[in-house]
Amino acid sequence: MSSRSTPHAAAADAPRAEHGAPGLAHRVPDLGALQLLLAVARLGSLGGAARETGVSQPAASGRIRSMERQLGVTLLERSPRGSRLTEAGALVTDWARRIVESAEAFDAGVSALRDQRDSRLRVAASMTIAEYLLPGWLIALRTSRPGTAVSLRVGNSAAVAGLLADGQADLGFVEGLGTPSGLDGVVIAHDRLFVVAAPGHPWARRRGPLAPAELAGTRLVLRETGSGTRQVLDRALAGHGGLAPPLLELASTTAVKAAAVSGAGPAVVSELAVGEELAARRLVRVPVEGVELSRALRAVWPRGARPAGPARDLLSLTRARR
Repeated sequence: MSSRSTPHAAAADAPRAEHGAPGLAHRVPDLGALQLLLAVARLGSLGGAARETGVSQPAASGRIRSMERQLGVTLLERSPRGSRLTEAGALVTDWARRIVESAEAFDAGVSALRDQRDSRLRVAASMTIAEYLLPGWLIALRTSRPGTAVSLRVGNSAAVAGLLADGQADLGFVEGLGTPSGLDGVVIAHDRLFVVAAPGHPWARRRGPLAPAELAGTRLVLRETGSGTRQVLDRALAGHGGLAPPLLELASTTAVKAAAVSGAGPAVVSELAVGEELAARRLVRVPVEGVELSRALRAVWPRGARPAGPARDLLSLTRARR
């Protein structure tokens, strides 16, 4: 029995087979060298190939010599009339062409995947941001990325966090107390909550500010639990007896404003949402002392997955326009 067929020899061969893949990188020239060789074969000139591939002629000559040493065969015959392939060089060139074509196909496939990713953007935003800030950002994004299709889902801050956690959105915007669990984020703006009432409400005619306990003990027109507005209000009034049960609990800022304007009761809404109503005196701002009603607005995304492509561009736009 020959030594090659013994169990000991087979065992000895196993580590070499196991470690064969890393050695391949040392035996196969890099793509740049193979592309240079293909250019020499096509042009019949090392100088012409150097110009085409963007390197100097000495660098191209050195690269060919290095490849010859790496492969252990002579690839080119050089003469004053130019360079031509040896028989071994012609065979290596045919193999090199397949490698380069495969690499180009690989690059084209990855580019197609990247283009597919970059051609769409899924955004989830809480109500106030979606209504009063996001439209301007999306108009600016359309200018810089006209081919990007944007889909928008709107909900409260808890719903936005859920969409991102489930992989149903690429970038989100929330208004709560902090970055939701499992997400990364950055503050993009700051906002204040205003207590507002219709001009006919007693609070609209009072001379002094509200005390926190009075605000906490009054039934208000409010956004639903899970909204950023509600989170901030709950925290602000926790030390003053807690928030009374809502007079009305509504799922959008527009609905809250409409109820307050109709005289249903005082409400708490974002400063961003009531500029027009305050200017027209359809609503009156009611000052409150001794309580913090400000909040940060945040862009958020799945933890560890930094925004890329159009999501990154939209994030940049929000921060540039603060």
